[in-house]
Amino acid sequence: MNAKSKIIEIYKKKINLLKKHNKLYFEKDNPKISDGEYDILKREIINLEEKNSFLKDLKLNKTPVGSPPSNKFKKITHLKPMLSLSNAFDKNDMKDFISKISNFLNVKRDIMEFSSEPKIDGISATLIYENGVLTKGLSRGDGVVGEDILENLKTIKEIPKKIKDKNVPYLFEIRGEIYIGKKDFNNIKGNFANPRNAAGGSLRQKDSRETSKIPLKYFAYGFGAVEPMIFTTQSEFLKKIKDWGFSINPLIKIVKNLNEIEDQHSYIDSIRSSLDYDIDGLVYKVNDLKLQSRLGNTSNSPRWAIAYKFSAEKAVTKIKDIVIQVGRTGAITPVARVEPVTVGGVVVSNATLHNEDEIKRKDIRVGDIVQIQRAGDVIPQVISVDFSKRNHNSKKYIFPEKCLCGSITKKEVNKSTKKEDAVRRCLKGYDCDFIAREKLKHIVSKDAFNIDGLGKKVIDQFWDIKLIRKPSDIFTINYNKIKNLDGWGELSITNLKNAIDKSKIIELDRFIFSIGIRHIGQENAKILASFFQTIDKFHSLFSNKDRKKILDNLIELDGIGEIQIESINNFFSSNTNVEIVKLLIGQLKISNFKVQNKKGKFANKTVMFTGGFEKMSRSEAKTLVEKNGGKVLGTISKKLDILVTGNSKPTKKKIEKAKSLNIKIISESNWYKVLNL
Repeated sequence: MNAKSKIIEIYKKKINLLKKHNKLYFEKDNPKISDGEYDILKREIINLEEKNSFLKDLKLNKTPVGSPPSNKFKKITHLKPMLSLSNAFDKNDMKDFISKISNFLNVKRDIMEFSSEPKIDGISATLIYENGVLTKGLSRGDGVVGEDILENLKTIKEIPKKIKDKNVPYLFEIRGEIYIGKKDFNNIKGNFANPRNAAGGSLRQKDSRETSKIPLKYFAYGFGAVEPMIFTTQSEFLKKIKDWGFSINPLIKIVKNLNEIEDQHSYIDSIRSSLDYDIDGLVYKVNDLKLQSRLGNTSNSPRWAIAYKFSAEKAVTKIKDIVIQVGRTGAITPVARVEPVTVGGVVVSNATLHNEDEIKRKDIRVGDIVQIQRAGDVIPQVISVDFSKRNHNSKKYIFPEKCLCGSITKKEVNKSTKKEDAVRRCLKGYDCDFIAREKLKHIVSKDAFNIDGLGKKVIDQFWDIKLIRKPSDIFTINYNKIKNLDGWGELSITNLKNAIDKSKIIELDRFIFSIGIRHIGQENAKILASFFQTIDKFHSLFSNKDRKKILDNLIELDGIGEIQIESINNFFSSNTNVEIVKLLIGQLKISNFKVQNKKGKFANKTVMFTGGFEKMSRSEAKTLVEKNGGKVLGTISKKLDILVTGNSKPTKKKIEKAKSLNIKIISESNWYKVLNL
């Protein structure tokens, strides 16, 4: 056997091994190796391909990685969405969190209490009780729709089948975390990679008798829908459900300020290795439920809670190469290829270098011995260089001025600060293949079209065979062209087709977010959708003449500033972008924007504020208008219905202009009366 044949044989064995473990993990819910071992296997395959180009010609490494949509369980919509938590990584992050919520509520930060609760590394699940009887049990799913796993949840001893109390709300949604204790896991770990995978795999058993064999446990930590609401604080809620038979974490504690938060965080961090369950931080919740309600949620997370993660994990490794990646907005990001190293239980082979200035500031070079860190789910980053171990022949890294597509990159100047941006960008948009590919990944993502089975790896796979090149191609896929690809059987193709067909119906705000206009996030997209209401009116942005009129009106919207308006104008000034968006619209059914509350106190009304309020912040006042079906404007015009004047320094010019236009003016005291506050 010659050297080439031997390499091929080794390569085939590793590919087959990868396929085996993909099936065990994603389809059988029964992983046999750790996440770290799995990552090392993938890295070994990639290294072989990089060193032996002829291996890629074999086209063996086309196995999609991910979980196919499950047909085991019925899909059920959550009564209230299960949102993700924002993260904090240090004292300053927590200080900012407290500052933001106190400013939002317009209260002193030292009068608030927080419930400090260990963040269990388990599987989230929701329990729904009707008249005290457990009637539904759901997995988290995508946060909006979960899977019906009631029968499996009933096998867990800590979950009451019936709440024996006359005062229990007639509709009561309990949320908690399912986990396996470390001691129990030691008895079964031969079949699973880690406790979390064991818990997840057990809950996805079709036969609940199989689930019952696994020692699952449940910590209750929160609630969704409650009718009627009988609690006033988070601590009261936890005490009551404990009396009703639910298990709550014994380390929960009420803290009152930043110092107490830090003390509790340090204490739990010091003892977490001795706990019988894995935790990766603490969750801090505003204790007062009325304040929670006032704070509300953003599109992604509650304003009243945050996950304070434990210290970042660090490791030392060597930089093998520095490569350039192009993002969907054209941002040119340098990435360090490092020798694989385990950081916090995860094998890391890449670390971000952020931008050109960061490389210069830290003087990072190929061949350097560096310290990297990984905090929570954040991408690993290079934090320092060990200059004592630097090779004397090393050369400074010269940042390329051209994009991978060959076009010249540019550092834009911030109009407000007049300072040059730290990030270089390619300005070609969809005309750059690298940007186009990343835009496609954004479009299919969870917060956009959310197409199950069409993740980043599949986009790369379909791009390479020229099956998808622009967004509209997603909805006109020739499925015959993927039949012969590894990993694509009849069932997986059918599932993908169904997921794509389902995604053709999309809300206006999600559509606006999906097309990837720079500086237009989910919140901005909702504001724009509220303004346009229909996709037909959105079409006005396609015409240079109509767009100018529209942009002049957009400046009136609270939350849409000059940066957003300039970005919208730049996006639709590109004929390529306009044609791509038009083609995409032609494949879709885009629903009109739904007003939150058509019967609210400000339904179909526009409101503007001037001056400071005594009892609430401007942010909270804006949220209340939107909850009551209204829109908040940023300038006074004939389109304004109501001007609300705060007691603290309202602008006289705005009041005079409002009077001249016969706009209704409400004082701060009358504002509270309108809202029954």
